[in-house]
Amino acid sequence: MTGSLPVRSPPFRPTRTASVAGVVLAAGTSSRYGTANKLLARIDGDPVVARALRPYLDAGFDPVVVVVGYDHERVRDALPGGVTVVHNPEYADGQASSVRTGIDAVTGTADAAVVGLGDMPFLRTETVRLLGRAFRAGAGDPLAAAVDGERGNPVCFGERWFADLRAVDGDVGGRDLLLSAPDAALVETGDPGVRRDVDRPEDLRSP
Repeated sequence: MTGSLPVRSPPFRPTRTASVAGVVLAAGTSSRYGTANKLLARIDGDPVVARALRPYLDAGFDPVVVVVGYDHERVRDALPGGVTVVHNPEYADGQASSVRTGIDAVTGTADAAVVGLGDMPFLRTETVRLLGRAFRAGAGDPLAAAVDGERGNPVCFGERWFADLRAVDGDVGGRDLLLSAPDAALVETGDPGVRRDVDRPEDLRSP
């Protein structure tokens, strides 16, 4: 359900310049996947986490920060080049701790951050790029990727929300902030990948 969030659709024509960082959360325990780490499962030979990161790199975001935690050494080894890796030792406390870690890493260096998940390997590069373009066009803040009007991930937060993101607790990340922000909106992407994460082995099948 979208709640009361308005839906914005491209094309977006940027009216300002803004540096946009990528923050990808890859610290979870894969508890619903079984004994294996889902981020290290392979699709067409590539680790899930590497495929999930590629759109942020290809979109030209700088920096692209990856937050690792559980099984961090093996996850780090699976990451592509060009990313900044930060470790969240408190990953067991929930997603909010990883959001804080990632936002800490880009505070002072970016005007906005597109925050996504390391278990979403079907996300398109154009979707990630579109969020940055929509932010620069003033379409809203924060902005969540959507498909057919249904909210998904990632979400773009302007720098004005960084302090609030660093104050969240629990396992909800920035969801409550998104749903309560007065200028929040959905960005229609046409990308089913914004609502496809990997929780179980059967989720690895390509669309």
